[in-house]
Amino acid sequence: MKYKVNSSGFYGDFGGAYIPEMLFSNIDELKKNYLSIVEKDSFTREFDYYLKKYVGRPTPLYYAKRLSEKYGSKIYLKREDLCHTGAHKINNTIGQILLARELKKTKIIAETGAGQHGVATATVCALMGMECVIYMGEVDIERQRPNVERMRILGAEVRPATSGSRTLKDATNEAMRHWINNPDDTHYIIGSVVGPHPYPDMVARFQSVISEELIGQLKRVEGRDYPDFIIACVGGGSNAAGIFYHYLDNPKVNLVGVEAAGLGVSTNKSAATTKLGKKGVLHGSKTLLMQDENGQITEPYSISAGLDYPGIGPLHAHLFDSKRGEYISVDDDEAMNAGIELSRLEGIIPAIETAHAFSVFDKLDMKGKVLVVNLSGRGDKDLETYIKWGKY
Repeated sequence: MKYKVNSSGFYGDFGGAYIPEMLFSNIDELKKNYLSIVEKDSFTREFDYYLKKYVGRPTPLYYAKRLSEKYGSKIYLKREDLCHTGAHKINNTIGQILLARELKKTKIIAETGAGQHGVATATVCALMGMECVIYMGEVDIERQRPNVERMRILGAEVRPATSGSRTLKDATNEAMRHWINNPDDTHYIIGSVVGPHPYPDMVARFQSVISEELIGQLKRVEGRDYPDFIIACVGGGSNAAGIFYHYLDNPKVNLVGVEAAGLGVSTNKSAATTKLGKKGVLHGSKTLLMQDENGQITEPYSISAGLDYPGIGPLHAHLFDSKRGEYISVDDDEAMNAGIELSRLEGIIPAIETAHAFSVFDKLDMKGKVLVVNLSGRGDKDLETYIKWGKY
């Protein structure tokens, strides 16, 4: 278990819980209780029930025939885009809402960038009858308007973050401030493998259903339970953590994370953390993050609302630092062109986050190999961005 979290909440040199005193009681309650709750048979049964009957799991493993023929490989797509609400985010929110109920919480807060985590949180709050407040950057509210309205229809209050770059980082800051002021009745459903321990481990566990299913699905179609490559986009990194999870200690599997280079890593409009980041503390954990010479966070940029985060989760920082994972950055046009290619070859319009993962085929030695790409979300929410980009 070399790459899993240790008892202190660290992945190698990354992780931990670097939090202000005012957050200590919130985090301490989670640390003391989350494992005993999520490992109970009754919790596991209920979690599995909702994943199957409500989310629609297991998601298919689809052989992308035309894409495979073009690149001379066997390319499979793990169809998380077919989950209820349109992305993998629902796996985690189901787990966390059940955890919050066990902890006797009655109110939920969350942050969101692309809006998929916000929609998934609003969905499970409606399901469980809990009050829901979603923080979202003003910029993201404008470019993800359909998801904003979905959240409101589901009964959530969407509060704009108006500071900084007015995107995901700032929405997270606002959500943490809210939680500090409301520790007794409120649970914060963090949407990615970021934040103070135990969040990165907790979110990865809930998302690991993806790789758990993949083991059996590959065995049936390939006669072996592992691929040569697993590819996933990485902002904070929850979909990647979920599909990497059961393969972390299998050296036969190449783990590939794809980050957003934005307008290019040599510009000041990028979110390629592994290329531009240094060790530091962001939102309660030690990780790699984009910062200036004074340690101040620099503003990230991506055409994708879900990838413009200035850091990565500590698991991914450890995989990069230890060279267990390969992290590739691709720019906006590369990602958008890959999204169009998938649409034209397979009839699947991906979320722009996911489109990044499809843009690295010509950067890998993959001829004759078996690849699995985590198709973590569908492109309905991004139609306006595709239209504005317009190069199709």
